[in-house]
Amino acid sequence: MSVEKFDVNHRLVQLTMTLKLQKLQRTELPTLTYGNLEDFLMGSLWKKGTPKSLHKAADEILSVSASDIVRFLSKMAVVDGAKQNLEDFSDVIGGS
Repeated sequence: MSVEKFDVNHRLVQLTMTLKLQKLQRTELPTLTYGNLEDFLMGSLWKKGTPKSLHKAADEILSVSASDIVRFLSKMAVVDGAKQNLEDFSDVIGGS
């Protein structure tokens, strides 16, 4: 008997993610992408490990709120921005 891994690569987890994504896009975050949701799950919610059962994975995905994702993406934008040079922002702040 093999042990299944319930991460973002499991087809039933992907189905649950798609359903949650569609709900979030319809109600609160129309520009949210599948990649954003996947990044949140792996980078925040399941950072220390993935769920051991399908029902736990589905429950965690379905309980994600828009504010959780926005908070995570905002934090990641700050972290990514801190890694860049000032010249990388010349199109935003002006300059030659």
